[in-house]
Amino acid sequence: MPEFSDIGRILMVFGVILLALGAFLTFSGRFFPFGRLPGDILIRRGNFTFYFPLATSLLLSVVLTLVLWLAARGR
Repeated sequence: MPEFSDIGRILMVFGVILLALGAFLTFSGRFFPFGRLPGDILIRRGNFTFYFPLATSLLLSVVLTLVLWLAARGR
């Protein structure tokens, strides 16, 4: 059974990761055009708007796949 100090370290690491992720999501719109990439489908007709972020979905899928692959490889 892990000691409380080990659990505390794990919680602090997750907190730092969440803080970094939150800061990235907050400020990423200024630097990275997520949601407005070439390949995202946007159709506007009168009062109807259809938006499908195809390129953004593919990019996030590739990035998350690489991150999870690297995390699993490190074990």
